[in-house]
Amino acid sequence: MRQYELVDRVRRYNPHTDEDLLNRAYVYAMRAHGQQKRASGDPYFTHPLEVAAILTELRLDDATIVAAVLHDTIEDTGATRAEIDHLFGPEIGSLVDGLTKLKKLDLVSKRAAQAENFRKLLLAISEDVRVLLVKLADRLHNMRTLHYVSPEKRARIAEETLDIYAPLAGRMGMQNLRDELENLSFKYLMPEAFAMVSTRLEDLRETNRELIKTIEKELTEELALRGIEAEVRGRQKQPYSVWSKMERKSLAFEQLSDIFGFRVVVGDTDECYRVIGVVHTKWPMVPGRFKDYISTPKQNDYRSIHTTVVGPGRQRVELQVRTRDMHDIACFGIAAHALYKDGHEAPAPTLSHESNAYSWLKRTIDMLAEGSSPEEFLEHTRLELFHDQVFCFTPKGRLIALPRGATPIDFAYAVHTNVGNSAVGAKINGRLAPLLAPLVNGDEVEIVRAEGQTPPAAWESIAVTGKARAAIRRATRDAVRAQYAGLGRQIVLRAFERAGKKFSEEKLRPALPRLARSSIEDVLAAVGRGEMFSGDVVKAVYPEFKEERKAPAPDRSDPGWFRMQKAQGVEFKSPGAAGAAVPIRGLQGDLPVSFAPNGAVPGDRIVGIMTPGEGITVYPIQSPALAAFDDQPERWLDVRWDVEDSQALFPARIIVAAINEPGSLGAVATLVGEQGANIDDVTFNKKSPDFREMILDIQVFDLKHLNDILSRLRVLPMVHSVERVIG
Repeated sequence: MRQYELVDRVRRYNPHTDEDLLNRAYVYAMRAHGQQKRASGDPYFTHPLEVAAILTELRLDDATIVAAVLHDTIEDTGATRAEIDHLFGPEIGSLVDGLTKLKKLDLVSKRAAQAENFRKLLLAISEDVRVLLVKLADRLHNMRTLHYVSPEKRARIAEETLDIYAPLAGRMGMQNLRDELENLSFKYLMPEAFAMVSTRLEDLRETNRELIKTIEKELTEELALRGIEAEVRGRQKQPYSVWSKMERKSLAFEQLSDIFGFRVVVGDTDECYRVIGVVHTKWPMVPGRFKDYISTPKQNDYRSIHTTVVGPGRQRVELQVRTRDMHDIACFGIAAHALYKDGHEAPAPTLSHESNAYSWLKRTIDMLAEGSSPEEFLEHTRLELFHDQVFCFTPKGRLIALPRGATPIDFAYAVHTNVGNSAVGAKINGRLAPLLAPLVNGDEVEIVRAEGQTPPAAWESIAVTGKARAAIRRATRDAVRAQYAGLGRQIVLRAFERAGKKFSEEKLRPALPRLARSSIEDVLAAVGRGEMFSGDVVKAVYPEFKEERKAPAPDRSDPGWFRMQKAQGVEFKSPGAAGAAVPIRGLQGDLPVSFAPNGAVPGDRIVGIMTPGEGITVYPIQSPALAAFDDQPERWLDVRWDVEDSQALFPARIIVAAINEPGSLGAVATLVGEQGANIDDVTFNKKSPDFREMILDIQVFDLKHLNDILSRLRVLPMVHSVERVIG
């Protein structure tokens, strides 16, 4: 496309276009990309021009067209944001920056990089929706030329398009663009299925060509007799839409009854309902096939009336009835709000006050503030993108749009996070129903609440919406944190009592910097988890305090201490070994004692579970396995450690995620040995070609010893993460 052609395209719908701005952008991008080539061998500069051409079809403003021409300059050339701002203004600079990937992001996994790039893109979209329009046009042109890249890259890009960008276009109401993205992805991911469906559709189109013309003519004439001027056009489902319905409902091609439909476009909303009256009077309606999306629009702003009748020739005819404005939004979605109409300037690009779809996007982005990882955010966004919708009501008549398959749990969190967190039951249409019951269109849902309730962690796997899952995960974390903080408060109070000092939050608050914590609750939770010694809290508040002990405890994290003890012939035994007793108080008689599968160490709060005929199993109090014994209180035993002067080692399990390179296991094993711990067993779980998980069963003296080992492992250059397994 030549320079003058781009200007002509924009001038057709915007006579007041800034031609100088468009020309300067054309020349700047052409020089910046220089001799760069695409995979096809074409000059790279042809790509941003084609992206701009796609956006001229949407009749967008000058700034968006210029951003499209410049969208790869910062990422792929020596251009900088400051230079773009200086030459073209901060508005265009912001758009281009929002489209620039995180090229220098130091992330090992491609999935994390993809998720982080998507997060940055959505954040930029939340500032200016035109970023999304350019990005979708960019993806569309890349998909149109995808046959030039390698098969591996082709499959990855097509899958990403089908997973993220096509559904995102759909949720923004841009159905035409979504259809093309889906069909191109379908073509590259499943070429045989695409060819089969496309051939069948073409044959069907030829067979029914005359029938379609007959129905169009008869319907137009019938409406004209009633004084309704309407544009009636037949339409055919897209290949991917046909294929996905066949897969979803396990249907053969011949069983599909809605491959052909008709769109009726009229002047105003009143005429939409008049058309339905005429059609339903003339031809019998198919029960259960009437949907009014004018009175209850879809979340992507789509508005139409759908109905199916048994029409001419006893053919089932699906009709969509809408106005011209509704048709623009159905085809172009959020872009329709920014169209140039009748030569007038487009409205401002901030669409939150006009577009439900954009409001949904803003709410989705709000989940970024909940502390989720990029991968969690991508998962939640996919959940939101993929589902069709059901419409339910609160008892006061408020409409709540939810994904298909949603439950009262999702409904409760859609009303308000506090409603979801306190939900204990539900009434659907006035009747008590399980919180797991799937909702259907038109349900009136009342949530039964109980203050002080915490949502069970299991709800996270049941919830359908990303908002509900994020809120449940956050509430679960907060509940566990509160439990640790409560335990830590008791431990700290006792420590102050032993020291003969008075504890108060007012005195502890100034000491927070010395404890490297930002709040009192952080300190108490750290003590409760065993990450901080209660005596350190006393010393932080009363620096002059010195704890007196009969004999200083050996620093078993010091490798030198361990080697010295070995040299002196000291033997370290594991609990349960011959001649070694498990040092725990509160056990009954001579019952055999064992530890939970993932171990327990001194410093853990512990509980004993008695199994008749087998003995007693010792669990850490935070072990999720204890939930299985909640309804058997008679089996619980109150036990405590008795480890003074003990030289026994205790079992613990850790997971080390390390870079898959020679020497990783050796480095980990060497460090564990140097810290005076034994390794009982090692298993491997290969997570990816780059990373490998090592599951180590080790033996340590106590919780401090274990935490020291975990801390030292985390600073090894090849180690990505280290976690203790509690089970």
